[in-house]
Amino acid sequence: MRERARRLVEELEQRILLLDGATGTALAGRGLTARDYGGPQLEGCHEVLVLYRPDVVVDLHRSYLAAGADLVETNTFGATPIVLGEYGLAERSEELNR
Repeated sequence: MRERARRLVEELEQRILLLDGATGTALAGRGLTARDYGGPQLEGCHEVLVLYRPDVVVDLHRSYLAAGADLVETNTFGATPIVLGEYGLAERSEELNR
């Protein structure tokens, strides 16, 4: 982790780095169905895509990198116990964030 942090600082000292775009918006525009999310009760919970459709998440990250992004974020914006609690997944917060 220290090596990555050091490299990030070095890059930031040299140039502006580009971060990917709106992950949730991009995932919502992919035409996913309830089945992609693991069922109707989880539909719209982008965080569970790492479990049920990791290929979609990887493809999105690759598309941002191909467009010139230097950094990509995860799709865990709402992977907090409070948000995941709305889907009955509060206890899986740590797992989804990993």
